[in-house]
Amino acid sequence: MSQLFSRKNKNILTAPLTLDNPVTVQVLGICSALAVTAKLEPAVVMGLSVTVIVAFANVIISLLRKTIPNRIRIIVQLVVVAALVTIVSEILKAFAYDVSVQLSVYVGLIITNCILMGRLEAFAMANGPWESFLDGVGNGLGYAKILLIVGFFRELLGSGTLFGFRVIPESVYELGYINNGLMVMPPMALILCACIIWYERNKHKELQEED
Repeated sequence: MSQLFSRKNKNILTAPLTLDNPVTVQVLGICSALAVTAKLEPAVVMGLSVTVIVAFANVIISLLRKTIPNRIRIIVQLVVVAALVTIVSEILKAFAYDVSVQLSVYVGLIITNCILMGRLEAFAMANGPWESFLDGVGNGLGYAKILLIVGFFRELLGSGTLFGFRVIPESVYELGYINNGLMVMPPMALILCACIIWYERNKHKELQEED
């Protein structure tokens, strides 16, 4: 049990949340961060979907890594990811149809998410199933963390709601407050991501040294 949660494994799990975040440090998965964060609910669902898919794809590829011919490894990785994405997509359609409609094609495009392919190629192909699972969960949660932050500010300031519920009182609007329409547009998601990257690099000076 102690080996399962060794310092190395804890670092594998937690590093993507801060010092090695896939969005703010590796600058991966930006496209979906711009597309699904106008509302908090689809951002949460997308974050959880990517976490589940990358975690289990990592495990499967790790288990198969010694039997996959090198020349077709990318094809095998794509097949595994595509199968998991299809399963998640069907589950969303069955149990969260409205959110599935909001996410539209972006669930299917998880197949091409560079975070997934990057972790499969860089980590799962060279490490055991447990470490690969932790790496997948960590990178998925690191990705979800950024989506939640961006989605929170975009929905709150752009629509005055959170998870569809009104949180800015009507009295505030009566005083002249107006929702910021720019917040619900994709360029604002890019600006918010840039602000988070700036904050992270100022907070963690070692990230600047790597540059």
